[in-house]
Amino acid sequence: MKKLTPYFFFQGNCEEAMTFYKNALGAEIVSSQRFGEASMPVDDDYKNKIMHAELRIGENSIMFSDGAPHKQVVKGTNVQLNIECESEDEQTRFFEALSEGGEVTMSLQDTFWNARFGQLVDKFGVHWMLNYTK
Repeated sequence: MKKLTPYFFFQGNCEEAMTFYKNALGAEIVSSQRFGEASMPVDDDYKNKIMHAELRIGENSIMFSDGAPHKQVVKGTNVQLNIECESEDEQTRFFEALSEGGEVTMSLQDTFWNARFGQLVDKFGVHWMLNYTK
């Protein structure tokens, strides 16, 4: 495993939340991509929303997103854990183990950001994202 990072999801106010955490924690916004910059279809009213961003606090990071426009963000389940895997084999092993008794919400698949990615909720209700950059 390369890295384990919390990923915060918001319902349209991600930029406000990032600014709040940046100021509260003395952090730095190191990257930010809006939905309109990605090669995926999105409604005009969502193009300026945050698709993916990273806030760095010392050696630690928190990732942020306004989430998919068609998915409602529910407080209490809007924090997920992202594992950046070192290989496809490691990713598959982690994914299969964590999903046992849980629910796969997105099977492992190739993505437009040049990665293999999948999501699940484990049997304890913890939300996981597994990414392997190709």
